[in-house]
Amino acid sequence: LAMQVMSTTFTHLQSMPQRCTCEAAGVSPELHWTNAPAGTQSFVLIVDDPDAPDPAAPRTTWVHWVLFNLPASSRGLPEGVRDLPAGTGQGLTDWKRTGYGGPCAPIGRHRYFHQLYALDTTLQLPGHPTKQDVERAMQGHVLAHAELIGTYQKRDRAL
Repeated sequence: LAMQVMSTTFTHLQSMPQRCTCEAAGVSPELHWTNAPAGTQSFVLIVDDPDAPDPAAPRTTWVHWVLFNLPASSRGLPEGVRDLPAGTGQGLTDWKRTGYGGPCAPIGRHRYFHQLYALDTTLQLPGHPTKQDVERAMQGHVLAHAELIGTYQKRDRAL
């Protein structure tokens, strides 16, 4: 069976709840995964939005969350996670900080890719690396990849 990443907070290709976005508390969604391959030493989780700033004319992929060295024994993260599993590293988001940054699409309905990678190693990365640093470090070490896509569009402010 292929590795899967799922959520009780939202379902694949469906809208993410407001509580997970910049219009509310911005809590991270619950995520859990199954069927990690034999030999998995750690996981990487990257959440990004390839539709920024406008899905009709995307110009960049906005990085919302970067976690690396999630322990091989981990099988998920609770909604609004505060205490990450021991050893988990945090990378910088495009807000130039660590931690989950909820969807905040300025225009239209965006897609948020929750990408989980099973690696055959743990990554030796100093400080708070960027998504690109993490992707470079994991090249040649990915045993499996799974993704869960949520969508979000700001509520219409029109009267």
